[in-house]
Amino acid sequence: MFERPIVMLDFETTGLSPESGDRITEVAALRIAGGEIVERYVSLVNCGVRIPPFITSLTGITQKMVDTAPLAEDVVPELIEFIGGDVLAAHNASFDEKFLKAEGARLGHDCRHAGLVCSVKLSRRVLPGLPSYKLGELARSLGIAFRGTAHRAEADAEVAANLLLHIGRHLGSSYGIGAVAPELLVEINRLAAAKVHGYIGDYAKTLSSV
Repeated sequence: MFERPIVMLDFETTGLSPESGDRITEVAALRIAGGEIVERYVSLVNCGVRIPPFITSLTGITQKMVDTAPLAEDVVPELIEFIGGDVLAAHNASFDEKFLKAEGARLGHDCRHAGLVCSVKLSRRVLPGLPSYKLGELARSLGIAFRGTAHRAEADAEVAANLLLHIGRHLGSSYGIGAVAPELLVEINRLAAAKVHGYIGDYAKTLSSV
């Protein structure tokens, strides 16, 4: 399926912007190797901040849950080490990456991931014409089931990982690509939608000529 591992990341947070003081409350990082999820790093996070009531209502994460959770000082370095130099993926990836970098910077830990794949952008380019690209609605369109609670990090990351695997299978069956390189997904993210089909076709031809 995938030529090298990809790590699917999902954060739950207190808000939308680390620049405004928002922090992470939960993390799930799932390593995809070949055609399956092979390793997980999942934890609630105590960042020493108050959980807004609307976040508790949305996610079910309470103040007590984060107050008794592992400290960010322990979780964030472990998370960055878990991701290592693999390509990082997330649904709406710029959101999760900015929180990862902000939390790492607080502790003096640089991120080392080799590239970034946004499964929203990727889905729009590779699976055009679907009614919605929100994670839950996209999953329903493709027959991908939630095994946990939506808006919790592990459940969302698992659905997004299965979405990525679905896209990998689609690329394989549609273009004859046996093992999808993570760098191909990174490049597709950068392309205008109109150029994607031709680019992947040309890429597949170069593989067949090797």
